[in-house]
Amino acid sequence: MAASLTPLQATSLLVQRNYIVYKAAWKLFLTGFLEPVLYLLSIGIGVGQLIETFELNGEPIPYAEFVAPGMLAASAFNGALIDMTYNVFFKLKYDKLYDQMLATPLTTADIARGEIAWGQLRGAAYAAAFLLVMLALDLVSSWWALLALPATLLIGFAFSAVCMALTTWMTSWQDFDKITLVQLPLFLFSATFFPLSAFPGWLQIVVECTPLYRGVVLCRELTTGSITSASAVSVVYLVVMGAVGLAVVRRRLDTLLVT
Repeated sequence: MAASLTPLQATSLLVQRNYIVYKAAWKLFLTGFLEPVLYLLSIGIGVGQLIETFELNGEPIPYAEFVAPGMLAASAFNGALIDMTYNVFFKLKYDKLYDQMLATPLTTADIARGEIAWGQLRGAAYAAAFLLVMLALDLVSSWWALLALPATLLIGFAFSAVCMALTTWMTSWQDFDKITLVQLPLFLFSATFFPLSAFPGWLQIVVECTPLYRGVVLCRELTTGSITSASAVSVVYLVVMGAVGLAVVRRRLDTLLVT
């Protein structure tokens, strides 16, 4: 009888497997990284030439410093979403990779943890590269920014878990149109390019409840050093979101692959 694996061993094994597979396709990682960089250069710096300063928690900051943390959160979001939707769908529906994994000592819980950990790391890789761009452009003004990378790991965890859970309900490639339908509004209405106060009162409430906005708030307050209770709210929100997504993924994989 095959020896069972600990959760840590199983997660490490799946992350290693994904690393080996994608190591040869490293150019694919450039797409998720370049998009927010181009937004930063065109809007953050370009439009920033027309706007002297922007206000954050009562303090004036350059417009590019306001936009950059939002794009940092979007980098983590992009990495997690791409891997946990398109790639997971192919593995689940066409490659039947998870069925093969269950013929080994791996369980559905191991698969869920391993894939979510990989999506989390992919998002963090995008964010780490983007953070270096921010440093090079002198868009970081506080030592609190050291916590920005752990913050992007949290963002990656939350979105990886939820995106993988949603992917388990997809039945065809046409369903990915729905991903764009959700992704674009999340990005545009995350207070990345303008403050929350620019929205009407009712829309402000809606935006504050969206996950990418919570990630933007957390990254923005860390990179500028303007820390408020909103960061704590964002951490709790993202932890709960990730935990719920992980629980749903485990149940869905049991339903699809075991029963």
